Amino acid sequence: MYINLILNFLLFISALFHLPGQIMITQEQPTFKGGQKNLKSFIDNNLIYPDFSKVNCLQGTIQVSFKLDNEGKIYDSKVQKGYGIDLDQEALRIVRLTSGKWIVPAKHDTLISLVLPVNFSLRDFKCEQRSKDEINAAINAYHARLGLSNAVFNFYEKKESGIYDLADEARILALKAQLGYDEKFIDRLLKQAQRKLKQGDYEGACEDADMIRRLGSNKSSALIDLNCR
Repeated sequence: MYINLILNFLLFISALFHLPGQIMITQEQPTFKGGQKNLKSFIDNNLIYPDFSKVNCLQGTIQVSFKLDNEGKIYDSKVQKGYGIDLDQEALRIVRLTSGKWIVPAKHDTLISLVLPVNFSLRDFKCEQRSKDEINAAINAYHARLGLSNAVFNFYEKKESGIYDLADEARILALKAQLGYDEKFIDRLLKQAQRKLKQGDYEGACEDADMIRRLGSNKSSALIDLNCR
């Protein structure tokens, strides 16, 4: 069984990227509609580089595993190898966005996991000047940021329900400023949600819109009412 899984994985990667030196076997494998060129174009056109990673020069390749049903729709998708940061989330989103765009041979085993690498690369950002220690520090800062963000979200959840301590609001406002959750950030997040809607990614758009709401802003209310109820 394991040999078959490895063989199918190699065949899939070979079909996607035309890797040299692979044994030529005629067994058909799932392919993206239009081939590898169309897959690359789809990823390039739809990928949204996450703000935190862009600002902190975080880049690399995220490996996403997934399965395909007989109609070429993706299920059981997850990050197989990543960095535990926002790049992982975007890679997973992009792979899920390809659902329904795959050609699956009749004899394909739908229980086999396939792997698609999603590359994030920053050019002209002078990211080559970042040391390994600086990159690791940025990754650690991302995880610390999650805990602080939750404190902000919790406050506004309580405020929305009418059960909160008014004395805490000044502390939360200072924390929002520290995290960069200002009006410019909210406007960027709203535009990002609108872009995801155009891509057909209602789940991703609603997650962004809900984050705006959880930051105490009503700027995403119309988007939520129309698309997320």
